Amino acid sequence: MTLSCFDLGEQMLSVDEARQALATLIERPLGSEQIPLAQAHARRLVTAIQAPINVPQNTNAAMDGVALALPREGVGAKQTIWPLAGEVLAGQYRSELVPAGHCVRITTGAPLPPGTDTVVMSEQLREPIDERPNHVIIESPELLKHGQHVRQAGEDIAMGDTALHAGARLDAAALGLLASLGYADVEVCQRPRVAIFSTGNEVAAPGEPLPKAGIYDANRFTLMGLLAEHGADVIDLGILPDDLNAIKTALEDAAAQSDLVITSGGVSVGQADFTREALEQLGRLAFWRVALRPGRPMACGWLGEKRTPFIGLPGNPVAVMVTFLQFVSPLLDRLCGQPTSAPRRLTAIADDALKSRLKRTDFIRGIYHTDSEGRLLVRSTGAQGSGILTSMVAANCLIELADDQAGAQPGEVVSIQPLTGWL
Repeated sequence: MTLSCFDLGEQMLSVDEARQALATLIERPLGSEQIPLAQAHARRLVTAIQAPINVPQNTNAAMDGVALALPREGVGAKQTIWPLAGEVLAGQYRSELVPAGHCVRITTGAPLPPGTDTVVMSEQLREPIDERPNHVIIESPELLKHGQHVRQAGEDIAMGDTALHAGARLDAAALGLLASLGYADVEVCQRPRVAIFSTGNEVAAPGEPLPKAGIYDANRFTLMGLLAEHGADVIDLGILPDDLNAIKTALEDAAAQSDLVITSGGVSVGQADFTREALEQLGRLAFWRVALRPGRPMACGWLGEKRTPFIGLPGNPVAVMVTFLQFVSPLLDRLCGQPTSAPRRLTAIADDALKSRLKRTDFIRGIYHTDSEGRLLVRSTGAQGSGILTSMVAANCLIELADDQAGAQPGEVVSIQPLTGWL
C-alpha cells in the first residue's frame, strides 16, 4: 500500500517513492465539462467513446478508375473489354445493381455500387476503338486481384467499437478520429488551474534592466510552457522577493484560486529560503528530499482550508524541467482522474560513458539517434550542470540511470525518456 507523503517524514526518498507519495496529495479529481471539438486539443476524455457509425460508412474505391462487377467465374474469365454501366463520383450513392461483366467509372472515396467489388485504377485502363463506345479496355487483366483497391465499410473502425478509452489525451490524431465519427462536442476533464511564481531578490523579469548580481527569470516561462503542453490553465503570480510575509500572502492567494500551486526556488535550507517556512505555517509540509540529480531540494504539501496541493521545485532551470516531468506531470494526470504512472520510457545503447552514483537516480540530458542498422543509440549533450538550460534545448531525451546503476559504459543498454511527444 502506498504511504501518504505525510507518513514519510524527512527521509530521503527514491524517485518512484516520491512519485507515488505525491499522488496522495490529490484527494479527488476535477470535474468535467462539455466543449466543442475544435477546443479539445490536449484535453483528457472523461468517458470512453464508442463509434456510432462505421468508418468508412460504405465500402468504397481507394483509387480513381472503374469498379468491376466480376462474372461468377471471377477473374478467371480474363475479360479485357468491359461495357460501362454509368459512373459514381465521390459524394454520390448508386443503389442500382451493376450487371455481371459490366463496370462503372468511379472516383476515390465513392461508394461501390451493388454488384461491384473490385477496382482497376485509371493508369491500367485505355479507351476502346471507335466502334466500341462506352467501353473500357483493361490492360493485363490476368494480373487482376479480386477485391483490389477497395476500402471496406468499417475498415478504420466498426460501429460499436471503442474508438478512444476514458482518460485518453486528445492529440491531433484523436481529434481527427472523433471528427470522422461525427462528434462536434466532447466531454473532457476540466483544465487544472495551476498558480506559479518565482522567488528570489536576485530574480529579474525579462525586459527589465538586469542588476549586476541578478538573473533573468527563466523558470516561470519554462513552467508556463510545460503547463500549457500538459493542458493546464496558468495563473501567473510573478516574482516574489525573499520575504516571509510576501511569500505567505502569495501562497494564501494562490491556494484560494487554484487546484495546484508550484513555485521554483526557495525550498532548500539556505538562510534566505523562506518558501518552506511559509508552507509550514500555512499548511502541512510533507517531504523535501528526493534522491535524484538534478533536482534534490523539493517541498510539497497542502495549503489552506482547501488543502490545495503545493509543490516547491528547485531553483536551477534544468532541475525545474526534470522534476516537473517526473513529479508534476503525473500529478496533473491524477487531477484528471488518471492513475499515477511513470513517464514513457524506451531503451537505447549508450554511445559514450555515462557517469552516475549509486543510491541516486541521475537524469542526463541526451540525444537519441539511429545507426545504419536501425538501432537506437543515445549520447550525452555534454556538460550536465543543473543551470545549463542550453542542454535541455539540445536534448531530445533524458537518460535515466537508476539508483542501482553506477554509471554506464559504451555499448550498454540504458533507459531513456523521450522529450518529444510529452502529451
